[in-house]
Amino acid sequence: MALVVLLRGVNVGGHRTFRPKQLAEQLAHLDAVNIGAAGTFVIRKKVTPAKVRAELLSRLPFETEIMICEAREMAGLMSHPFAKQPVRPGVTRFVSVLAKRTLPTLSLPICLPSADKWLLKILAREGRFVFGAYRRHMKVIGYLGKIDQLLGAPATTRNWNTIAAIGKVLDRT
Repeated sequence: MALVVLLRGVNVGGHRTFRPKQLAEQLAHLDAVNIGAAGTFVIRKKVTPAKVRAELLSRLPFETEIMICEAREMAGLMSHPFAKQPVRPGVTRFVSVLAKRTLPTLSLPICLPSADKWLLKILAREGRFVFGAYRRHMKVIGYLGKIDQLLGAPATTRNWNTIAAIGKVLDRT
């Protein structure tokens, strides 16, 4: 079964920088596919998450949170109702992946800073996956950082285009 790896907080603002393409080349023995510059990989060889985590920790020049999902979990995102929502100009759909499952304690949707002037909306949650949308604005990164606090676990966020690219790679696996 393939695995999807998402690194948290890498290649952002000149901090914790590395070249994902080169890392994927170093992980060729795991049949790794790099997706974008944010530290997203599909590992197509059958291998344990612990082995993948150990490989990454030994090769990355910094510490970071590593989220590893089974392919079937990610494939399920492709059929989520969120995937079929129309794209609106100026709004980016995203999925945040929590490092661990936490108990759902919040009533959704959540709009930040407020419902009438939202920059970030958390629309739904399914297990470790949080679905939302944001408007392009400088303050959004701060609101995305609040997902950790609101849901009680570290999270890493990818836009829907990245999730769709993961789905395409998994379809070929």
